[in-house]
Amino acid sequence: MEKCIICEKEKKIGIHLYTSFICTDCEREMVKTDTDDPKYKFYIEQMKVIKETKIVT
Repeated sequence: MEKCIICEKEKKIGIHLYTSFICTDCEREMVKTDTDDPKYKFYIEQMKVIKETKIVT
């Protein structure tokens, strides 16, 4: 199980972008969301963590 960066829930199935995980449910919602939908801005804000560098020890 991994924590989705969008919904912040623990999920089993999804995709990895760099060092981040997006669950299948959120991926589907993001793909079908229009850019003028208020949820679109939320998704963009949540995905900003993707560019954060994570040091694994």
